[in-house]
This record gives sequence, structure tokens and C-alpha cells, in this order.
Amino acid sequence: MEFMIKLLVVFSLGAVELLAAIPAGLAMRLHPAVISITAATGAILGAFVVSLLGERARAWLTRHRGRKDKKGWYGRVYRIWHRYGVMGLGLLAPLLTGIPLGVALGIALGAPASRLLFWVSFGIILWSMGLTFIGVLGLTGIDALWK
Repeated sequence: MEFMIKLLVVFSLGAVELLAAIPAGLAMRLHPAVISITAATGAILGAFVVSLLGERARAWLTRHRGRKDKKGWYGRVYRIWHRYGVMGLGLLAPLLTGIPLGVALGIALGAPASRLLFWVSFGIILWSMGLTFIGVLGLTGIDALWK
């Protein structure tokens, strides 16, 4: 039962913030593969939920408010969006903005939900494996210093 609670904590944290789920799993002394898979699964589910809600909100706003022209909007986010697109947002969102905010930004900027979810999921898998590996190396290094 205790193991299931630990998995639920890592899964829930992964749905909200991947960068919090991995250290929590390491602190609870879960196996690194379990941490990576559970955190990534939670994050992908969180991205899917935000995408689903965001698509419906965007469709509703478009129907009721009309589509506004972005021609005069030259902010930093819009320039980055045009330079790197859906792939860049998907790969960088898990690290830079967090997954829910990254997906919401992508939906707001008009990204197709299926492409956005693909690239965000790919980014989540890469970052969860990489961050878990870095965390394990860090803990191994700290353990070696104390011996």
C-alpha cells in the first residue's frame, strides 16, 4: 500500500510539474525507472487534459469573439514561436515553462493539439529520463563523498 501511495504522489506531481516529481521520487527511494515512467505518464496525462480543455476554450472563444489578427503582436513569445514552432515548444516546455503552461501557450498561439501533444510527450519522455539520470548521478556522488 505504501508503494502505491508513493507512485500516486510521483504521478500527481508529474501531472503538475515534472521538475518536482523526479526529486520527490528519488527522496522516497523509488527505483529510477519507476520514477521516470510514473512521472512521465502523469505529465503526459496532465498535458492531455490541458490540451483538451484548451482546445474547447479556444473553439468557444473563436465562435463567440471572432478571430483576432496577430499581425501587430510582435512580443518575445510570438517571435520564439515563429522561430522554433511546435517542436521547439514541445521539447522545451517541460523544462522552461512547465508542461501545463507550455501546452496552454501552444494552444493559445494556435498550435494543432495533436502535433503539440506529440512533441510535448516526446519532450516529457526525454526530460524525465535525463533528469532522473542526473538525479541518480547526483545522489551517487553525494553518497560517495560520505563514504
